[in-house]
Amino acid sequence: MVSTPTRPQGGKPRPGSTATAARGQASPLGRLRTAYRRFWSALEGTGTSRNGSTYYLILGATLALTAIGIMMVLSASSVESIAAGKSPYGDALKQGIFAALGIFTMFVLSRVNVVWLKRLAWPGIGAAAVLLGLVQVVGDEINGNRNWIDLGGVTFQPSEAAKLALALWMATVLARKGHLISRWQHVLVPAAPMAAVIVGLVLAGNDLGTAMIIMMIVAAALFFAGVPLYLFGIAGIIAAAGTAVMAVTSSNRMCRITSWWTGQSCADGIDANYQATNGLYGLASGGWLGVGLGQSRQKYSWIPEAHNDFIFAIIGEELGLVGTVVVLVLFAILGAAIYRVVVAQADMFHRVLAGTIMVWLLGQATVNMSVVTGLMPVIGVPLPFISYGGSALLMSLCAIGVVLSLAREQMAPAIRPKRMLKFKARKGRDTNRQPKTARKRA
Repeated sequence: MVSTPTRPQGGKPRPGSTATAARGQASPLGRLRTAYRRFWSALEGTGTSRNGSTYYLILGATLALTAIGIMMVLSASSVESIAAGKSPYGDALKQGIFAALGIFTMFVLSRVNVVWLKRLAWPGIGAAAVLLGLVQVVGDEINGNRNWIDLGGVTFQPSEAAKLALALWMATVLARKGHLISRWQHVLVPAAPMAAVIVGLVLAGNDLGTAMIIMMIVAAALFFAGVPLYLFGIAGIIAAAGTAVMAVTSSNRMCRITSWWTGQSCADGIDANYQATNGLYGLASGGWLGVGLGQSRQKYSWIPEAHNDFIFAIIGEELGLVGTVVVLVLFAILGAAIYRVVVAQADMFHRVLAGTIMVWLLGQATVNMSVVTGLMPVIGVPLPFISYGGSALLMSLCAIGVVLSLAREQMAPAIRPKRMLKFKARKGRDTNRQPKTARKRA
């Protein structure tokens, strides 16, 4: 006779029983906890979803954003090009050429073992520092920023190459430090001096926006390397103080901040918020579905350089809220897929490199869209893969190529066992077969 468990007196289930667990899951807090766990499980991916789909999610989102960028550059730049007596397809054609070159380089890098890139860390960061210094000597100044080098009709922006070079160098140095990274001395040397050199050279060209993104890259590399959190607090205070000093000592930056905060012109009558205001007009006039591709009004010189930093406003005006949500979803897919690559890495070099690239691209996109929507003062930061700029597009695609190489390494262990099992099964069948002559004799 099998005894059945009985409830204690009062009819209440015992603690730890199945009924108690079911009641805990049925509560609002339990359902919220379950949904939270499912969300992170889906975000991180498991098994086949991590190994198989991650590579194609990254690749698909990147190609989709690049295609949208070329299309919107054509739409946003054609009017001003015609007004300047140039071909309406000129800027879009240049962007397409850099996109083709970047996609080719992306696929090449995706086939290269990332460990081989360690050899390029020190030469790469050295070349980036030399080019940034060369910009201050022979560089071109555009809208108050000295960031470009003219290469015979084609301008190149070394600060964009410095982002990828710094990410690779930081990952190499921090991975070599290993367990010593918990000591502040090993965090500062040599990471802090080299980062200060790169940021200082960029600030010498009066480009605060790019300097902010580079500081974000440095912070991301230190975070994924496991640096103690109290060092981030100290660095944040120092960075905030430095930013405040740079803002106070520059009338242009103070004008941008006060115009953004008050919505009024500066004391000298300059409306530094003019570009952001017209960007909001474009987003508002787009409505749900937009005014139609190529039908923007704000690109008629209401938004200066509409195909550059404020191209997101043109997307919202021509394609409406639906178009902006599509762009946001694509960036979200890209970020979630790269995050899967990050959490799957056991090696510190791989983890720091992938995490730094993720923060670089998504952080820059967040800053750009925050500026366009009025959440931040106007800062000259392009929207990755979409804004006009060959250097930014080329380096962003190269960074994706590095991440794809890490994603391919995750796919390999999942593919090889299946092939080996098929080979062993086929070999087993072949050994069990009898030769034809033996079968005939039998």
